[in-house]
Parts: sequence; structure tokens; C-alpha cells
Amino acid sequence: MGSGKELTVCHVITRLDKGGSAESTRLTVVGLDKRRYHVVLIKGLGLEFAMSHLENESVTRDLQFAEDAGVKIITLPELVREVRPLQDLIAGIKLYRLFRRLRPDIVHTHTSKAGVLGRWAAFFAGVPKIIHTPHGHVFWGYFGKIRTRFYILVERLTTMFTDWIVALTDKEGADYIRYKVAPTEKVITIHSGVDLEKMGTTSVHSEKVRSALEIGENQVVVGTISRLTSIKGHKYLVEAAQKIVASVSQVVFLIVGDGSLRKALEDQVEQLSLSSYFRFTGWRPDIPEMLSIMDIFVLPSLNEGMGRVLVEAMAVGKPVVGSDVGGIPDLISHGQNGLVVMPRDAEDLARALTELIKDRSLRERFGNSGRTMAKAFGVKAMVDKIEVLYQQVGIR
Repeated sequence: MGSGKELTVCHVITRLDKGGSAESTRLTVVGLDKRRYHVVLIKGLGLEFAMSHLENESVTRDLQFAEDAGVKIITLPELVREVRPLQDLIAGIKLYRLFRRLRPDIVHTHTSKAGVLGRWAAFFAGVPKIIHTPHGHVFWGYFGKIRTRFYILVERLTTMFTDWIVALTDKEGADYIRYKVAPTEKVITIHSGVDLEKMGTTSVHSEKVRSALEIGENQVVVGTISRLTSIKGHKYLVEAAQKIVASVSQVVFLIVGDGSLRKALEDQVEQLSLSSYFRFTGWRPDIPEMLSIMDIFVLPSLNEGMGRVLVEAMAVGKPVVGSDVGGIPDLISHGQNGLVVMPRDAEDLARALTELIKDRSLRERFGNSGRTMAKAFGVKAMVDKIEVLYQQVGIR
């Protein structure tokens, strides 16, 4: 073990982009007390998922900031998110060698792929304590039954030598227990932290942003922010929009983010003759500004570890609508700060959004309640709880 004054902690993640799991990991490694921890971040290149020039620039700045804050960063090109047997084998061997050389007291892995490779490498390298944060699991919503069962089996085996599973919400932790992946005593909930100060420092006037996106003064903006992949459920939002515009004309749907499904979604919008109602912005660095022009925030995901973007929306006083999956119900108290709808159900989603579009006072009430609730999800609260966990495992 490390000295009583400093523990060496290695964090492992496949892709460091501007997504929720990467942001949470970045905020953790930067926020850890460098007087008590020697922090190493091991990451992949993430080249299998093309980032825009702006997103890449933002990630580069984040990495430089982390290094300036005392985080040692190591890049393994073979550490990728997709299953690639040869690269996975090489990545596992390289992780094993790194752990043997660095001799960390704790290895803390993030997301499923890095979690499997990193924990097995740590186990064979004799790392004393191993922690894993799934940032959402793959027990449903992603794959077919056979493949899902295989991944659950792999997780069960890997959890045998994992000291703690850090769930982002109580619901996520309950799933690990329900699927018999981890026993109750190994599961702890630590919410993903959000930079609440950053969310409240936007100086751009909403009118200017709306004008740039050709959104009328009287139009209600229903917006979402996420990578454009099937698991985020955007297609159901498009289907719901078709139903909504039949009774509400003064509405615009704002899709912020990029990904492999952008072209398919744009085609779906065009085929349904909804192009005048939709704005696709691609990836944007100015998330607080984007949220500022939204009247309603929606997250129609099919699976979600926590949905930290919901907290960001709540922090700037927006009513939220989300699917009844993963950790979303832990963030949205139905009828208090937003509405929870059934996943894959465009009818239910349309009903909830229409209710809020037509009722401004309800939007304001939900938004005010959400702003208060968001205060419990600050970065400091997350880092403090992680440090307590590290001290517990580090002194056993």
C-alpha cells in the first residue's frame, strides 16, 4: 500500500469526450485532493467515434487543465469502447504492465469496457483495491438476449474481485443487485457531480441565441442534449413531435449533439414534413446558453445511468421530461420538477410535452422546484464522497 499520506489512484476510461461519463471522470480526477492522492488517468484515443473540431478542442483544453491540476495522463491507443479482440488483448496486457510499474493502491475503472479490461488487469497485477463506476449498465436496452446474458456473466465474474461498485443512482445500484451481478454490501451510490457554478454563469442573452437559430419570440422550445445514438431515443421524440404539432403550432424542437444517427434523424424529420419545426445544431461548447433558450428539456432515453444533463437543465430552472429507465426516475419527481414517461412510447411522450407546452405556469413551477433539487448534485459533494470511499478501502 502507499504511504499514510498519499495513495496512488489510477482511473481508467476508454473515451474521454464531452459525454456524461467522461465529464464525471474528468471532474473527479481534477477534484481529488493532490496532497492525499497521486492521480493517474489512463484513457483511450476515442478515434472510433469521430468528434467535431470544436469538441476535440474542448477535450484538449480539459486534458491540459487536468495536467495543470496535477493529474498524470497516459493514453493507450488500443483502449477502445467497441469489442475488438486483438486490441482488447493488447490493451489488457498494457494495463497489466502499467499497474505493475505504477503499483497503485486503488484502480478505479469507468464504463463497461474499461471496467472489464481494467479490473482484470488490476487483479492479475495484484492491485490491492479495485473500484468500478459503470456510468449506466448494459443489462437491457443495448443488445439482444444472448449477448446481454453473456455481458451479465462477465460482469458477475469481474465483480467477484471488485471491492466496490459505485452506482450513480439508487436505481442503478438496485439493478446490479437484482441481476445478481453484485451483492448489496459491494454497492454504493455516489451521484455524478455537475459544475453548478458553470451552469449559472452564462452571460449570453437568450434572445440573441434564439435569433441565431431562427426561433421566433413566441415559440416554445423543446430541447435535448446528447450524443445522437439509438440508446438516447431521439426517434421517439421525432414521432412525438408529429403528434404535438397537430395541436400546437408555436413549438420548435432543438436537438443539440452529434453522432452516428444524425443523418437518419434528419431524414426522419424530413419524411414526416417536420423540418420547419426542428433545429439540429451539432455538438456545441456553450451548453449553458443552449439550455437558456429551452422552455422544456426532454431526455427520451432507452437506458440511462443517471442522466446528468437533466441536473444541468434543472440547475438553470428548466422543467424536465424523461423516460422511466435507469436513474432518470431518481432525478425526476413526477409532478414536482417534471414528468416521467414510458420509454419507446411516442404517445405518452407527446402527451407530457403537450401538457407543458400549453401550461406556462406549470413549466415555471417545475423549473423552480428543479433548481432547488439540483443543488444536491454539485462536484464537491461527489468528490468528497469518493475520497471517503478511497480512505475506507485504502486503510483496510
